[in-house]
Amino acid sequence: MGNRGMEELIPLVNRLQDALSSVGQSCSLHLPQIAVVGGQSAGKSSVLENFVGRDFLPRGSGVVTRRPLILQLLSGNSEHGEFLHCKGKKFTDFDEIRKEIEVETCRVTGSNKGISPVPINLRIHSPHVLNLTLVDLPGITKVPVGDQPADIEYQIRDMIMQYICKENCLILAVTPANTDLANSDALKLAKDVDPQGQRTIGVITKLDLMDEGTDAREILENRLLPLRRGYIGVVNRSQKDIDGKKDIKAALLAEQKFFLSHPAYKHMAENMGTPYLQRILNQQLTNHIRDTLPAFRSHLQSQLLALNKEAEEYRQYSPDDPARRTKTMLQLVQRLAVDFEKLIEGSGDKVDTVNLSGGAKINRIFHERFPYELVKLESDERKLRQEINYAIRNIHGVRTGLFTPDMAFEAIVKKQVSRLKVPCTKFVDMVSQELLCTVHQCIGKLSSFPKLQEETERIVTTEIQEQESKCRDQIMLLIDIQLAYINTKHEDFIGFTNAQHAHNQNNKKNAAAMAGNQGVSLLSSLIVIRKGWLTISNIGIMKGGAKEYWFILTAESLSWFKDDEEKEKKYMLPLDNLKLRDVEKGFMSSKFVFAIFNTELRNVYKHYKCLELACDSQEELDSWKASLLQAGVYPEKVTGNGAENFSDPQLERQVETIRNLVESYMTIIYKTVKDLMPKTIMHLMINSVKEFISSELLAQLYALGECSALMDESPEQQKHREEVLCKHAALKEALTVIGKISTSTCTTPMPPPVDSSWIQPSSNALPKKSATSGRPVARGHAPSVPRVPAHTGPAAAQSVDGLQQPAGQPTRAPPSVPRRHPPPIPNVK
Repeated sequence: MGNRGMEELIPLVNRLQDALSSVGQSCSLHLPQIAVVGGQSAGKSSVLENFVGRDFLPRGSGVVTRRPLILQLLSGNSEHGEFLHCKGKKFTDFDEIRKEIEVETCRVTGSNKGISPVPINLRIHSPHVLNLTLVDLPGITKVPVGDQPADIEYQIRDMIMQYICKENCLILAVTPANTDLANSDALKLAKDVDPQGQRTIGVITKLDLMDEGTDAREILENRLLPLRRGYIGVVNRSQKDIDGKKDIKAALLAEQKFFLSHPAYKHMAENMGTPYLQRILNQQLTNHIRDTLPAFRSHLQSQLLALNKEAEEYRQYSPDDPARRTKTMLQLVQRLAVDFEKLIEGSGDKVDTVNLSGGAKINRIFHERFPYELVKLESDERKLRQEINYAIRNIHGVRTGLFTPDMAFEAIVKKQVSRLKVPCTKFVDMVSQELLCTVHQCIGKLSSFPKLQEETERIVTTEIQEQESKCRDQIMLLIDIQLAYINTKHEDFIGFTNAQHAHNQNNKKNAAAMAGNQGVSLLSSLIVIRKGWLTISNIGIMKGGAKEYWFILTAESLSWFKDDEEKEKKYMLPLDNLKLRDVEKGFMSSKFVFAIFNTELRNVYKHYKCLELACDSQEELDSWKASLLQAGVYPEKVTGNGAENFSDPQLERQVETIRNLVESYMTIIYKTVKDLMPKTIMHLMINSVKEFISSELLAQLYALGECSALMDESPEQQKHREEVLCKHAALKEALTVIGKISTSTCTTPMPPPVDSSWIQPSSNALPKKSATSGRPVARGHAPSVPRVPAHTGPAAAQSVDGLQQPAGQPTRAPPSVPRRHPPPIPNVK
């Protein structure tokens, strides 16, 4: 046999497969399949039955094998068969196995000679077999019969190619000795996918049926029509023997006697026959396993290393131990507090590079969303001046006032301060929502204990809601405090005297600004406020769709480039008199859009009155709005000079004075609110919740008095824990098994290459002598190599694509023959 370690290697690999399959792990050794290829009635099924030592395959004339049969032979103490489509059912009667194959074949293909590429999976356990995986394929036919389609030859060819194209598939090319070997379709197909002959073994059947006076000695000695791995002759039972129920054991003895007694074969009888073929195939299996084991051992070791920590925790965990439950709950709550603090305060370990954390989102609310809401309040200049006008006139009543009434100033300021309640309340809601999302993200890690997760979520959510209520009350209190007393002595307040001269001074300042702008603009244009991608959605509509550009916002202009290399500038738009407004999101659009326009109704870009700019997210939209505010581009309601035309010049001066006073005082208020709101929320909400989780949450959980019930595992967690422990044990056992396998088993070297040019892959076949006569024969047209689709597996795709097709060989069937895609190659465990 040439392999002393084989008897130990195969059972150990079976143990390895059993250990890993018990936890749903694939052995990943990719054991070779052995495909039996040949023409109709070549004796393929008889070769398989001889391997098993039992009659179990359908017999008859014509096309008998109409679906691929994937046959796994497993050495064992008992003798029985199992079908994949009949899970759990064991067939001890091999006649029933034959009937089940026939029934399952007819179920898919019908009863009138139809074929199907859907395989039948059969596993046979027997003490009389070696561990092999064989595939019995339909015989190659030329003429359709019954329900067979017109392109039956090409369908069967595609079906065969799906299996023999795989690099780990050994090809048994079965040819009857009483036919012309040079015209063997089996050898032709093998040559197409295995041009070097490294995985093709020729099998010559029906040696006992050759014409008297002829023999296949030169072929079996690999001298005539040579193959790299040579030929092995076998003698199967005749149809008369099968009908007479001749035992396969007796047939094997008769086969041995035939080779020992035949004058042409007796000198090589020990290298002929079914037992020798079986040993040769098993040798290939052993060699493959030996070559694959080192990489597979490394794969198992990496899996075991990844599971060690988790398995150790589960091994020490006792679900019914109260002390262990209490300790686990303490550890989970502590981990929750640490995770929450990291998400809020930020952390350098395990930085998320895909999504913003809760703390980063709250920071954006503090410094982008909230300031933007305040600016929108400041923006309605026209309405403010109208309110001041009415306030002054209502205070004077029927009398004409000589002096500017301070009561009008106080009334307008209080109204402006009261309007802060809406954005401040919205501010609290946004932060509260982010806190809840952050808490849910952390509590999700408690899913192994549903009751603990539910109670923790309830307690923490209640605490956040309570702190939100306190924070809202405090913020309302801060605004009420601002309303209680208008401090006109504030150091930053301009006062009545300065306000009266503000209007005249503004004109002088504007003139001075015009003169000084030339020197400042260059410096301002160098200050980059923001860069990023934006889509101009209203320009490219007629030219094939919106386009994306790289935008750069400075204190003076908005420029866009072709790409972020900033080499090809498309346009530079000055920010003078620009305003922005929101644009409703389109029904089918996923973009968030805003528009910029000129308040003097001038074109912004070429003949466009506005530019609609689109972002990918709401956060990006808010960020761009905040950046534009920083550059002085305000929302739509802002008007550069929205003064109402008054008929009374004195009233006009009074309105301007009050407006300057209100603007000065509200600037102080806005600055105070921007500073105090984040501090208040940070103190009353974020820090309080963080402190609650770290110091009081555990106490409240204990106060429920159901600590043991809280730590009940979910069924999913129990299953996961058991799976991890089983997988860990299986991996350890598998590595132990691999450690016992000797990788120094003997092997026979690959035979040297031979001249196999006699197998012509194209239609230009050379005439050769027949195996049974001296007459030259010419080969006909051979079918083309099918292109196996990508889904048939990486090995198959590589083997086909890697072949060098000989010149003149067609790449597909003739146009008149219909084609269909072959099914995927099944994975056989």
